[in-house]
Amino acid sequence: MRKMNMNLKMLSIVFVAFFAGVGFNSAPNHEKYFEISKNIEIFTNLYKEINTYYVDDVDPAKLMRIGVDAMLESLDPYTNYISESEIEGFRYITEGKYNGIGALFRKIDGKITITEPWEGQPAQKAGLQAGDVIVSIDGKSTEGKNTEDVSNILKGYPGTELTMTIQRFGESKTRKITLVRDEVSVPNVPYSGVISDDIAYVALTTFTRNAGKNVGDALQAIKEENPNLKGVVFDLRGNGGGLLTEAVNVSNVFVPKNELVVTTKGKVKDWDRSFKTLNRAVDEEIPLVVLIDHGSASASEIVSGVIQDLDRGVLLGQRSYGKGLVQNTRDVGYNSKVKLTTAKYYIPSGRCIQSVKYTNGEPLDIPDTERTPFKTKNGRKVLDGGGVKPDVTIGESDEERIIKSLKSKYLIFQFVTEYISNVDSMEDVADYSFNDFDKFVQFLADKNYSYQSESEKLLNELKAKAGEEAYTLDAELEAISTKINEVKKEDILKYKESLNSLIEKEIAARFLYQKGKIKMGLKNDQEIKDAIELLNNPTKYKELLN
Repeated sequence: MRKMNMNLKMLSIVFVAFFAGVGFNSAPNHEKYFEISKNIEIFTNLYKEINTYYVDDVDPAKLMRIGVDAMLESLDPYTNYISESEIEGFRYITEGKYNGIGALFRKIDGKITITEPWEGQPAQKAGLQAGDVIVSIDGKSTEGKNTEDVSNILKGYPGTELTMTIQRFGESKTRKITLVRDEVSVPNVPYSGVISDDIAYVALTTFTRNAGKNVGDALQAIKEENPNLKGVVFDLRGNGGGLLTEAVNVSNVFVPKNELVVTTKGKVKDWDRSFKTLNRAVDEEIPLVVLIDHGSASASEIVSGVIQDLDRGVLLGQRSYGKGLVQNTRDVGYNSKVKLTTAKYYIPSGRCIQSVKYTNGEPLDIPDTERTPFKTKNGRKVLDGGGVKPDVTIGESDEERIIKSLKSKYLIFQFVTEYISNVDSMEDVADYSFNDFDKFVQFLADKNYSYQSESEKLLNELKAKAGEEAYTLDAELEAISTKINEVKKEDILKYKESLNSLIEKEIAARFLYQKGKIKMGLKNDQEIKDAIELLNNPTKYKELLN
């Protein structure tokens, strides 16, 4: 009860402070703030009554968190409350740094599993490997815990120790590993180099601090070693964004000084800003192909949209995610923050690429007919809303759906864990190739793997509709279902080349980490090949930009 009263007391202080900081200067404002005051009072009274009289014990902090999360969820997927325990995760998103062990982990088959230890970080130095199952931390079992629980335990002050019990595949006994937490720093440009015939490649994984400098330094180093460089492939696939200022700095690598990159507009007009490039470009003339996909979001969309709007380069891939919102953080006490949407951003053509419809936090595809047209610098038509549409679209296929299904079930990851359990090392990616596809097919069969194709989705809809309308089509629909299942069995073999490539990348990641994974992917990546082909065809490249 004392804890509850303290919570209510602090809640009252926050409300008083809030109303002390707002003005009642006009009739509309007065009415609005009266509504706020009335509803806050109702909320406070409701919170008090539940905590006092509800039949079971209630955790006041947990109850409040549920209420806060539900309130913010009604706004957009990007407005979130960040508690004190989540600050380290927020720091990683913005700075690429946090205090912890330096590894990614996921819950696979109900077990907390290391999926990627980062090279040179505490987890890798201590000998942790991808595929290791975390059984306990400092003697406390991880059974029943989610990844957020485990993440909070693993993060902590640099120099502090923890003991982890892990189960490695193929070993009957568990291992105890002692780690020392440290400041973990993850590079945002994990790989750059020349990939083919004087074509440069630079990968950017996140827009954390110094992203612009790191991209610029990588390109400058390649240019100095290769004076005859004739094109750049800039990879933003899967890049979920980050700092707005770094989007400007990354754009500045390829576009000249004093060029408008992005304008932000929101409710508070004093916060509206325009961002221009501040420095000389590293190279504003070299032909450029930017790779984007459905995972390219926010700052990635600013950069790719700027390149497109200024006709500075060609975009290749799939339509981007569609996040055109700006978030700022505000302190709300007790070392916690709220990350809230304060503005929309607009790129040079004047368009905003924000998706306006969501399902379960994911943007819905917006047809081109519902998007407003704008013009690039050269007069090409581009569209707002629903992400950035590439100049060269690589369509989504059944192959991509199968791959997405295999990834979501971690089946490629689990197969590689089993496959390399008796392999000690990999020297280089150049000459390596995976030649045991039959073992992978058998592995999937043992796991009873299946996925739902688009045809099956339509067939299930037809079954439901036929049932509603009392049509007797059971035999016909069952025959179609049988035929689909026969074809699906052949799909794995049909996409053998792509699946082999994914397996090779996962194997390279186990021994050579993120850099090895990227280098292995470059060998077989069709979009990379398409980008190289385009850069080797100046006529087609120029036609796309005019």
